[in-house]
Amino acid sequence: MVAKEEDFTGNLKQQLVKLFDASLKLTVPDEPSVKPLVVVGKFEDYQCNNAMGLWSKVKGKGTQFTRPLAVAEALVTNLPTCDMVESCSVAQPGYVNVVLSAQWMAKSIENMLINGIETWAPTLSVKRAVVDFSSPNIAKKMHVGHLRSTIIGDTIARMLEYSNVEVLRRNHVGDWGTQFGMLIEYLFEKFPDSNSAMETAIEDIQSLYKPSKTKFDADLDFKRKAQQAVVRLQGGDPVYHKTWEKLCEISRADYAEIYQRLRVELEEKGESFYKPYIANMIEELNSKGLVEESDGARVMFIKDFKNPCMLVKSDGGFTYDTTDLAALWYRLNEEKAEWIIYVTDAGQQEHFDRFFKAARQVGWLPDNDETYPRVSHVKFGVVKGEDGKRFRNRDREIVPLADLLDEAKTRSKAALIERALAKEKEWTPEELDQTAEAIGYGAVKYADLMNNISTDYKFSYDKMLNDKGNTAVYLLYAHARICSIIKKSGKDIDELKKTGKLTLDHANERALGLHLLQFAETVEEACTKLLPHILCEYLYDLSEHYTKFYSNCQVNGSAEETSRLLLCEATAIVMRKCFHLLGITPVYKI
Repeated sequence: MVAKEEDFTGNLKQQLVKLFDASLKLTVPDEPSVKPLVVVGKFEDYQCNNAMGLWSKVKGKGTQFTRPLAVAEALVTNLPTCDMVESCSVAQPGYVNVVLSAQWMAKSIENMLINGIETWAPTLSVKRAVVDFSSPNIAKKMHVGHLRSTIIGDTIARMLEYSNVEVLRRNHVGDWGTQFGMLIEYLFEKFPDSNSAMETAIEDIQSLYKPSKTKFDADLDFKRKAQQAVVRLQGGDPVYHKTWEKLCEISRADYAEIYQRLRVELEEKGESFYKPYIANMIEELNSKGLVEESDGARVMFIKDFKNPCMLVKSDGGFTYDTTDLAALWYRLNEEKAEWIIYVTDAGQQEHFDRFFKAARQVGWLPDNDETYPRVSHVKFGVVKGEDGKRFRNRDREIVPLADLLDEAKTRSKAALIERALAKEKEWTPEELDQTAEAIGYGAVKYADLMNNISTDYKFSYDKMLNDKGNTAVYLLYAHARICSIIKKSGKDIDELKKTGKLTLDHANERALGLHLLQFAETVEEACTKLLPHILCEYLYDLSEHYTKFYSNCQVNGSAEETSRLLLCEATAIVMRKCFHLLGITPVYKI
């Protein structure tokens, strides 16, 4: 059986899955539900691991097969012939090892160079997703605690967007909570007769937050007034609403500056946005017999959870449960999202477990986690200092995110100046500033994203700004060196893409080419598992493969110069796409 090349699209792994799916249908026609088990190979390029499981299914059913190895041999015999596969072999107890054609691999890389990296984008089954991330509380400065949600959410959104998913980037800011009642009531008490003085004071929210929080914790009468102020705000009281709008406006300006520095795009739809949908949402729950009265409050009890969802407090105010349910209803019914992804710290896991169970209880979501529409909670660990405790400054205060970015850029700039002096190179002030920013901010992002997001990690400027090892600095320098090699050749790389031919004859050329072609399946895995560190691992391994290639394969001035320049260019293109997906700006000069 010969496979037509046009039958196969997508990434390497997907293409092999299709080949082995055809083989399985011929080998075991009575087992139509069996799915191909194709993984990166231990000894060859890929391997298919179906034979052992199939043997346990068919033995004793009058099968022609006598052992797993015979099943594997039949899978090889029935595999469609195609240009992609060079050879197949079987190994005990029943593995099918696959060797890809170097010629086919080279041609696939040439096609990407001509048609663009977008042709390697994975294909996902979902078409529209909401990614809910960052989400600071209005009236508070963004600090190191917001770092992870912001950059993890941005990377997930970028990977989904590259995979041709329409992504609604949502900043579900806390703009309706207790802190507003506290601040507004404090302002009203401090400036009872002077609107102008109050407006001036509002400009420095942070100086107001601490004394108002101190009074809220110590003065029960003030606490009661602050809680009632929240109810008035949520009820639409125009006096409270005007002050609230001013507080939100100032906070947004601060946040916008941080997002601009991090190159993160978000559309704000905070808690208050969903107010118009709350009444109908509660009425729907009530019509299904899910709303109960409890100590003057309206709640929804959730199976297997001790604490209910608090829909309306006894004083008439709303809670996180209320706005989260209203937001989910809106995202499913108005925004028509198929996948809704929430990126928060692991401390909120219980809330989201209960919230998701509530949505299933109402009937908004299917009972299993795989069927669309679906929801996912991406939970991340704590950023710690080198002492193993929560990351704070010398005064033991939480580090503002702006200060953290400033420090990373300052240290990066100092290292660049030192490097330039050692190599007798010069930077223009603009070049130096832009490169220091790209490296400094990139180092902060990569140091976070390279870790499995569910774990805590230690924040260290020295480690993340090291130009050796698995750091953004090392990877950015590696990219700049590749660009320098291409530039030194004096060749027009765009012209070479059109006229040159790429070969993968040397073992290191082939290993690099294979890793390049595994980019799409890596992005797909990182997307489906919502784990950015998978992409970081791929990027670091790519730089290692390139280093081995460059160490053993002369590029400029060699007989294979054209082919190897094309391989350099393909590597640089894939690295740049990885940087883009991680929210890191590439550098071209070091």
